[in-house]
Amino acid sequence: MRRFINKWTILGALLLIVVLWAINVQDWHQLWMISSAPDNVPIVAMLFLVPFFTWMGIRQAVANDQLIEELEADPKVAKTHHRKVEPWRPGWARELHVWPYLVRIEFLATLIVTVVLFVWSIALNAPLEEPANPNLTMNPSKAPWYFLGLQEMLVYFDPWIAGVVMPSIIMVGLMVFPYVDSNPLGNGYYTLRQRRFSLWMFGWGFLMWILLIVIGTFIRGPGWIWFWPGQTWDHNAVVFDKNVDLHDLLAQKLHLAFLAYNPWKFIFGFLVVSGFYLVGALFFHWLMTVDFKKIRLSPLRLFPKNEFEQKLLARTSLLQYLTFQFFAVSVLLALPVKLFLRLVFTIKYVWVTPWFNI
Repeated sequence: MRRFINKWTILGALLLIVVLWAINVQDWHQLWMISSAPDNVPIVAMLFLVPFFTWMGIRQAVANDQLIEELEADPKVAKTHHRKVEPWRPGWARELHVWPYLVRIEFLATLIVTVVLFVWSIALNAPLEEPANPNLTMNPSKAPWYFLGLQEMLVYFDPWIAGVVMPSIIMVGLMVFPYVDSNPLGNGYYTLRQRRFSLWMFGWGFLMWILLIVIGTFIRGPGWIWFWPGQTWDHNAVVFDKNVDLHDLLAQKLHLAFLAYNPWKFIFGFLVVSGFYLVGALFFHWLMTVDFKKIRLSPLRLFPKNEFEQKLLARTSLLQYLTFQFFAVSVLLALPVKLFLRLVFTIKYVWVTPWFNI
């Protein structure tokens, strides 16, 4: 009954948000023009497909976790069980051949995808435009949808950091993570219980990247100004937000004029970034070991330990641990924090140096 109420409560809240947004839409025609553009169709489809497949994966993972608990509780059944959520029944074959069972499904999927691509290519024109004209610049000028995340990152970081350093860290991190993973479980099947931390980290990074793409597609208008979805684009709009560096902000608010000059400006930024990495590392360490089911506010209990996660952490070498912490703090935490500081407090940089700005 509790799961039923929670599920319908969430659906009702989402429906209420959609209704309130639809009531406040100012320009349906412009919203349709943005959504129906050929190069934006994949993003619109992604808004529906990503939640659907995420729900499917979580649903299968929950079913597998329930099966794991049942098999752990009865070792005799674990030796003979079919190892599937749907248990083996008399008359079923215990082994299935790849052909025709698996290959048939894959062949049907290939045919369906091919038909979809044919219809797509016939119904929508390729988003090709005339040769670039330096005398006529599009406004807004947007990259293809798969580069929109990088273009949006240019708002929050130096160009070389957003265009070179951060993408390199992300790509290298994706290649390194399998080698820093010390969890032998959860390979080949969906599970939340056995790969809680890994799934949360990957899911957060993946959804954060999709968020940047959505912002660049539906929210950034002429002049790369922030317009809410459905808000009419005004090409003459001027935003008077005054971006300020963190050391200048504190120098003005706290009357610490020396922070505006080197070497204090450099030292202050170094201390802020170093403190951020320290706090971020402690935060991720807490996520690695905490048992969320045992957290209590009354009485206060914020650090209950999860025995399974502690065993995994004990299997992790110092090199694996430090490597993960560096990539996690640099991308999974720094990017949303920088986005929040820029959009809410109009803080441009937190560390200004003659060579780079962060």
